[in-house]
Amino acid sequence: MSGDAPRLLVLWCPDWPVVAAGAAAGTPPLVPAAVFFANRVVACSAAARRDGVGRGMRRRDAQSRCPSLVVHQHDPDRDARLFEPVAAAVEAHAVGVEVVRPGIVAVPTAGASSYFGGEEPLAELLMDEVSAKAGVECQIGIADGLFAATLAARRGTVVPAGGSAAFLAPLPVSELDQPGDDRGELVGLLTRLGLRTLGDFAALTERDVAGRFSKDTITAHRLARGLSQRAAAAPGAAARAGGH
Repeated sequence: MSGDAPRLLVLWCPDWPVVAAGAAAGTPPLVPAAVFFANRVVACSAAARRDGVGRGMRRRDAQSRCPSLVVHQHDPDRDARLFEPVAAAVEAHAVGVEVVRPGIVAVPTAGASSYFGGEEPLAELLMDEVSAKAGVECQIGIADGLFAATLAARRGTVVPAGGSAAFLAPLPVSELDQPGDDRGELVGLLTRLGLRTLGDFAALTERDVAGRFSKDTITAHRLARGLSQRAAAAPGAAARAGGH
């Protein structure tokens, strides 16, 4: 079953807050670095992760693990401003482009992939354009639905149409806690209940989830199943809601 989620291409620039902060500050790109907000890590570089730094870590703990850590402050305006050339490079070749957040762009594949000869040629074109025009590295994923396509981008893969649920199933439930989603408590709860993968969570029935959990958990359950965030309205529902 293909579900109700649209086919999307997601272009992801890894660790964008760190990349943007480093570019603004003129720091070398390969040094261990992290961006902090309220004294906690919100993003860190690959070099910092190799030294044990991770998202959510307190500044003191991060610096004790990596004494050479370059510290940047969280600045959403900076991140958005420096991401504009990336978005512009994508918009030059596709319509319906959405900047999900600085570092992530989503594109409906239907029209553009037909024009450029398929999804993979489109992906290669956009990666080349972003590298040439914006000078940054990126990865691309394609899948049904924004959530699945974003996780596919982090793995640089194309998920076959109708295959999002199978792609998501073996991934850890911690993937539900993407930046900005604030699902850490939900992930902890699901883990304590023994639901360690997205497939474990997706196997629960809609009725069980609706009866036991919050509205956001219902949304997360749909995402784990490879569906869109919200169920489509039943045929005629809009007309009934509008009255006579």
